[in-house]
Amino acid sequence: MDDGRHGPSAPAAVRVDDWGWRYSGRNAWAVRGLSLSIQPGERVLLLGASGAGKSTVLAGLAGVLGGDDDGEATGSLTVGGRRPVDARGASGLLLQDPDSQVILARVGDDVAFACENLAVPREQIWPRVLDALDAVRLRVPLDHPTWQLSGGQKQRLALAGLLAMRPGLLLLDEPTANLDPEGVIEVREAVASVIAATGATLIVVEHRVSVWRGLVDRVIVLAADGGVLADGPPDAVLADASNELRRAGVWLPDEPVPVASEVAVGAPLLTAEALAFGRGPAIARRAKRGSRRAARSQAQDAAALPDRVDARIHEGSALALVGRNGAGKSTLALTLGGLLPPLGGVLRAEQALAGDAASEPSAWRSRDLLTRVGSVFQNPEHQFVASTVRDELAIGLRAMHEPNDAISARVDELLDRLALAPFADANPFTLSGGQKRRLSVATALATRPTLLVLDEPTFGQDANTWAGLVEMIAELRADGRAVVAATHDEEFVTAIGAGRLLLGASSEVAA
Repeated sequence: MDDGRHGPSAPAAVRVDDWGWRYSGRNAWAVRGLSLSIQPGERVLLLGASGAGKSTVLAGLAGVLGGDDDGEATGSLTVGGRRPVDARGASGLLLQDPDSQVILARVGDDVAFACENLAVPREQIWPRVLDALDAVRLRVPLDHPTWQLSGGQKQRLALAGLLAMRPGLLLLDEPTANLDPEGVIEVREAVASVIAATGATLIVVEHRVSVWRGLVDRVIVLAADGGVLADGPPDAVLADASNELRRAGVWLPDEPVPVASEVAVGAPLLTAEALAFGRGPAIARRAKRGSRRAARSQAQDAAALPDRVDARIHEGSALALVGRNGAGKSTLALTLGGLLPPLGGVLRAEQALAGDAASEPSAWRSRDLLTRVGSVFQNPEHQFVASTVRDELAIGLRAMHEPNDAISARVDELLDRLALAPFADANPFTLSGGQKRRLSVATALATRPTLLVLDEPTFGQDANTWAGLVEMIAELRADGRAVVAATHDEEFVTAIGAGRLLLGASSEVAA
């Protein structure tokens, strides 16, 4: 049992007075003119269009936005009557990107890290760690390497670290975005149990409201141009009597899902036969061994993998890689995209995709991939290399030695189509999570590849930008291009008319 000094923080009140934040190097304010008050123990769902500033508000309340070099602030924020930077340990923030919160090499150490920084007595830390891991159902050994976790597993790890702190204010930024349906329920129940036990104040950002509607007692909707668009009890706000929320792109309960029209498929592009896939030390071992030992290692590695995959991808087709977190969806996507070598079986690019290149996608050079396969990683920041959004979109086209006029025209087209034109000169790393995701999709589309491989493409999207992505994929299919998507978004799968390839139905493995 924790003593008073190191027990849970008291439920925290939140006050925001005419607050705004502008990131360094940006002309537009991420948030402006925001005023609201949240009482201790209130449970708030924070909504708004992609780019409305929801993540910035949470970062401000957690005291992690930085100083004058990082941006400009107006107004004031307080948590429990103190400035957020002075309220050490009173709030815990779960970021949109769980990779950015993984600090240490082993799971147990990573969960314990924040408690150690808060000087929690050692004899109390490890019971907290075990309780937190159990609460989020991350059932791996304490010494399990964090780099071997899938994206969804890392999300649970980050939440466990936050729960172990036992803060008075829980700030959750899309905590279920990359989780399988079972994991979504588990995380929600974990948060609910913590709230019930501690009375902590909760602010959760999520585009889809159905998961949290029964847990929260208040909904606040941020306006895209600053301030608050709506604020009140969930039923009253989500009724959307004025239709303002729908126009703003807020996901509303029971919104009908569009159904894709039939698309005629064309020539075969990619064939997988008994394909075994994986990444990490197994590949490193194979690279160091001779051919006979490599073959033996390949068989051993493949035997431990969750599936041997058979798939046929044709022009105009759409395939969804579905399954639990850790089943290998991201790894299979990277393998199909030619970015990881197969561990066994066959992965063959057919003539319509390979052209004059080799039939093995993993043997292709970067230049070979440009017009053949465009890949979108689960973490969009892993593929950003330029200092502005406009330059990011132009990189592939410049590598193809396209004329400057053609590059400008294509970049402008993508900026407009994916609602990124206002941010053309912004640094990609300063965008919101949803904007980063759209930029990563746009960079893959820029060179008009024949096959598009997407990992969680709808992460962070509001209803309007989600519909835009669905419409764009329908156009790609009609144009004879193929789409493969690793996703937990069943509505997206239905909307693009994708077939399903279910992976790892029975157990979790490192992806």
